Amino acid sequence: MKKILMASVLGLAACGHMAAEEAALDAPGAKPTVKEVWYPSRYGAEDRIGAMNLLSPEKTAEAAKLITTGKTYSLGQVTGRKTPAYGPRSFSMTILQLSDGSGTPLGENKAVGNDDLVNTYVGIGSQIDGLGHMGIDHRYYNGVPVADFVTTSGLTQFGTHDLPPVATRGVLLDMTKQFGDPVPAGTAFNKAEIDAAMAAAGVSIGEGDIVLFHTGTMKSQEGSAELSPVEPGVGVEGAQYLADLGAVAVGADTWALEVIPFEKDARPFDVHLTLLAKNGVYILENMVTHELAEDGVSEFFFTLGAPRLEGAVQAIINPVAIR
Repeated sequence: MKKILMASVLGLAACGHMAAEEAALDAPGAKPTVKEVWYPSRYGAEDRIGAMNLLSPEKTAEAAKLITTGKTYSLGQVTGRKTPAYGPRSFSMTILQLSDGSGTPLGENKAVGNDDLVNTYVGIGSQIDGLGHMGIDHRYYNGVPVADFVTTSGLTQFGTHDLPPVATRGVLLDMTKQFGDPVPAGTAFNKAEIDAAMAAAGVSIGEGDIVLFHTGTMKSQEGSAELSPVEPGVGVEGAQYLADLGAVAVGADTWALEVIPFEKDARPFDVHLTLLAKNGVYILENMVTHELAEDGVSEFFFTLGAPRLEGAVQAIINPVAIR
């Protein structure tokens, strides 16, 4: 099969800043088919942490200057049996008596206690999607084949236990100011909408930032037993735009971050693929954003230490925003 690549496309593929396109001729007279070239990444073929490379001590120190009042905001929701989840995910907890399980007090001081056993999918509630979560045709970030890192006992690469501590600048874009509260399901946030939200908030997005969208969706569905099958969210163009601006992670107060119904029915979860596989940008789902929005906070100090469960695809998280 003869492959024809433009020189400019080769340059884009080499630097990894965006997906390029490759035209392939299958046979004489055949129409060219288009094949995406999205690896190696801008951070090198051996990189396994993606946009986390944009974090730095200098960025952390600069972001710390945003703390002026010391007020903290919990960005994670409570995860439990009743937390709506993307099927077939479920959560179960069992409380056990310590020692022999009988509840018999220990020693002359009558020591007693409890332990807990949790059987759960990790992708429930507020979560971070690692780079091993979604890929394209069985290849994941940096083109790594599924056979090279996925085992039933855990990931051997891309495990969320390898994520570095995150302490950086966070930016909140309140989309309810453009579209109403809550933002109607099916509303896509692409470059124009993102630029308008940044202008309204008086902020810009730079390398090493965490970007959160407030849509009012979580607050409006409080108490619901099931996740809504539709939601507002980031579009494919918007996802690539945020990656090009240098976002480390992108999140929202929705369960999938991206707009549903999808912009193209034939391309499900294309925003996940754009961010995770093509750009190494992490996804934060079910973020609690309404308190930040109510206080008019547009930038803040963001911190997260992901649970170090070896080989996990995702992580249940409770990031903290400090203003």
